[in-house]
Amino acid sequence: MAEHSHQRDGEQGPDRAPSHQKANGSTRTGHEREGRRMAVATVVAQARRDLQDLLGRPVERVSSVAPDQDGWRLNVEVVELERIPDSTSVLGSYEVVLDDDGEVLEYERTHRYYRNRADGDAP
Repeated sequence: MAEHSHQRDGEQGPDRAPSHQKANGSTRTGHEREGRRMAVATVVAQARRDLQDLLGRPVERVSSVAPDQDGWRLNVEVVELERIPDSTSVLGSYEVVLDDDGEVLEYERTHRYYRNRADGDAP
């Protein structure tokens, strides 16, 4: 037989704060309250794997990651054309949008450049 809690939602137990209140007393909002906000390291690792699968190219680095209202936004550098010497390889910079679960919703290449000329455009 299942045990039933006699506490109402939001009531504090002896060692427990309400689910909508942080330890410092501030109120959680949106995704935090639902416990759905993923750790940044988890988001980055999953996004790297998924984008590599989608593009069929290795992800060089994640240059930025930020939570937004609906999930996450990342800027990712992808090796698009490997050359010898490596300094002449062509990279693409992609903006990637993820949902709260870290699933890729959309991505777009925003810039393409030679590795040795990060400020210049590649053909």
